[in-house]
Amino acid sequence: MSGFDANPFADPFATSPFSDPAVTRVTNQTNAVQPGLDDYNPFADQQQAQQNKTSSGTLPQYNTPQMKPESSQPAVMQPISEPPPAYSPTAAQPLISAELQRKEEELRRKEAELQAKEEALRAGTFDARANNWPPLPQSFCLGPCFYQDIAVDIPLEFQKLVKTMYYLWIYYACVMFLNLLGALALLVSGADSVTLFGFALLAFLLFTPLSFVCWFRPLYKAFRSDSSFNFMVFFFIFFFQFALSVIYAIGVPSFGSCGFIVAMQAISVSPASGTLAMLIAVLHCIFAGASFFMLLKIHRIYRGTEHSFAKAQEEFTTGVLRNPHVQNAAASAVSGAARQAMNQSFSGNRY
Repeated sequence: MSGFDANPFADPFATSPFSDPAVTRVTNQTNAVQPGLDDYNPFADQQQAQQNKTSSGTLPQYNTPQMKPESSQPAVMQPISEPPPAYSPTAAQPLISAELQRKEEELRRKEAELQAKEEALRAGTFDARANNWPPLPQSFCLGPCFYQDIAVDIPLEFQKLVKTMYYLWIYYACVMFLNLLGALALLVSGADSVTLFGFALLAFLLFTPLSFVCWFRPLYKAFRSDSSFNFMVFFFIFFFQFALSVIYAIGVPSFGSCGFIVAMQAISVSPASGTLAMLIAVLHCIFAGASFFMLLKIHRIYRGTEHSFAKAQEEFTTGVLRNPHVQNAAASAVSGAARQAMNQSFSGNRY
């Protein structure tokens, strides 16, 4: 019965698990490998340096310890001896005051402009939609002929398109001016006759203003007032503008254009003027391609709306009947016809 004397309900962990001989052996080996690790004070060098500074009154000389391969010491950050410079708001005060003064002057100038406009409105001499294009100086003998403000008149979704067409017209005017210079160069070099220069001069003086009036202004009015009639005028004239640019790019002789045919004929006589004419022909091609692309784009926008040819006819009829000049001309014609009929009837009764 001696085998059953042990208590089966006794705690098997009553004794400490760290008292096991295997655990004790490993702990002793660790302490033997790294002696003094628990007693290491990383701030001992700083305390010693502070004591040396207090006793001698000079800054201590620190020796950089050499790292041994057997043991390594952790890095110690040295404290900053000098405090950072204090922030002084007086340094930035002149810049802030100059900026405030500039903004104040700008506000005063705008206030003066608004007061002048209010006084002009009260006096009835200010016109908010006065003609502003072309932007000529006030001392010039001629004044602006049109009012143009794309940011005000054109809806937001079409402003970029109208600006692109305006820049395209500027490009066309520059190409026509270069075409005139190319024709002059061909005339001076003897590569072509006076006819080319004469027609080039006539085309520059005639087509440049007419292109603005005949296709850009109708496009501007079409997007400004959503007018089907102006869309029709734009499509009709701009198509002929595209066809004319293709003819100018080809360079029909004696037609007033420095195209490819004229350039190839002039290269054999004058390489410089012929090369210039070839460059102008390339510019004509670029304008023709851009015109065709913009024509298709605007036509796609036109087809996506409710515009139609019948609506354009209705707008034309309404606009003609409401035009005061047409009304005055019609009234004069009717009164003249009535007066002539009365005179004829009076003379017939007399005889």
